[in-house]
Amino acid sequence: MHIKQIMTTKAATCRPESDLASVAKLMWDNDCGFVPVVAADGKVLGVLTDRDICIASATRRLLPEQITAIDAMTRAVQTCLADASIESALDAMKQARVRRLPVVGADGTLKGVVSMNDIVMAADKRQGPDAGAIVSALAGICAHRPARTAAA
Repeated sequence: MHIKQIMTTKAATCRPESDLASVAKLMWDNDCGFVPVVAADGKVLGVLTDRDICIASATRRLLPEQITAIDAMTRAVQTCLADASIESALDAMKQARVRRLPVVGADGTLKGVVSMNDIVMAADKRQGPDAGAIVSALAGICAHRPARTAAA
């Protein structure tokens, strides 16, 4: 089974100049905690999570309206292709320690988003990977990370 068969094709997105308050509202309205940041040409520039918004606001001591997506987004984005297998997406999630991946075309434009939820639901319908592959990916995603030290 391929990612294109289980991914969300109408994913909420934002632009790099979007302020974090509007991105938070977008997440609320779309019941999601992950938004790809896309350029005018549809290429993925980064991703924002609800956690990114909270941390950016708290550490900068600014209101979300005062911070743009480009200033808070994760730039090193792991993506997958729509034609990729579910197993390869699970491996990418495990390696990057993330639960969601932007799905892109060969040209790098956003086609959708695949989440661990999508994969679990496909497996529940017996259309996806076995439980062992999912548990292995989740174990990698959930592994404790060393604490980051503050920059001097």
